[in-house]
Amino acid sequence: MTTAGQQPDQDRTDAFLERVITDSAAAFAGLATSIGARLGLYTAMAGAGPLTAEQLAQRAGIDERYAREWLAAQVAGEYVTYDPATGYLLPDEHAAVLADPDAPTYAVGAFTMLQALYATEDALVDAYRTGRGVSWHDHRPELFEGVASFFRPGYAAQAVQEWLPALDRVEEKLHRGASVADVGCGFGDATLLMAHAFPHSRIHGFDFHQPSIDAARIAAAQQQVGDRVFFHTAAATELAGGPYDLITFFDCLHDLGDPRAALARAEQALAPDGSCLIVEPNTSADPRQTTNPIGRSFASTSALLCLPAAIAQNGPHALGNHAGEAALRELAHEAGLTSWRLVKETPVSRVYDVRR
Repeated sequence: MTTAGQQPDQDRTDAFLERVITDSAAAFAGLATSIGARLGLYTAMAGAGPLTAEQLAQRAGIDERYAREWLAAQVAGEYVTYDPATGYLLPDEHAAVLADPDAPTYAVGAFTMLQALYATEDALVDAYRTGRGVSWHDHRPELFEGVASFFRPGYAAQAVQEWLPALDRVEEKLHRGASVADVGCGFGDATLLMAHAFPHSRIHGFDFHQPSIDAARIAAAQQQVGDRVFFHTAAATELAGGPYDLITFFDCLHDLGDPRAALARAEQALAPDGSCLIVEPNTSADPRQTTNPIGRSFASTSALLCLPAAIAQNGPHALGNHAGEAALRELAHEAGLTSWRLVKETPVSRVYDVRR
């Protein structure tokens, strides 16, 4: 439909059509990326130099015809280069993003999340019509694995090295031996990083999602830190124990149905000189400020995952992941946490030191 008496500008229409086709191509290519990661194709190519399709098939244990087709898609997306004389090559710079889960630049987790989100499309359509939510528990396991994989590299590179030292007088407490609660811990990646870095501290991870807690407990046992890290199935508003010298919220506060109540419970559980570390997406409440790849990614994820999950909890708030600093600061103030300080900022995250 067009405005009465006007015709659309054909050049602008064509330009926008090209963008939509580009986006649809990326959506299809995302599935190929996810398949490549699941089958270990990027790992098989990393550091191997040029390979033929047959060589990749042999290294990864897949069918050669499918290897050729997958490689063609990777060349089309410029993930892989191709020289008829030598074969297909995954550049080292691309391998750092696609093949090494321990690299801070690893970004495949988002594609794993998409497996589950596409599977919930019918539930999301119903939620949009009725105003009901889609619970975290309603998603397939790939979502939880993808979320952990997405955030893990950033936490490993920054949580202990940069974010915790930026808090006022917290790092020294952790080295001496502190009591810590990690709220919304998920698979426990940040919890376990703190346990390794501060062996004299006792760290408790809390999450309402039992499968995530089960995975965290397995990881703690495998990493042999079960003597100082403990995982509990509990909602954020049901935080047990204390007093805690530090309470952390890693990228979870906006997902809660009642973030104010969660902050109020944290305020009650803090030691007299305790503090909260709050990590939230670095995005804006003004949609005009989200017209960039990171902003678009957060806004889309919010519409498909964060907002529906918060609504499903039937709380008084459903923030989405781009509510903005002012909204979060106001909720913290209402909960009795009146000291709010931005201490670190990355392209993806904003890190706050929050206290009474």
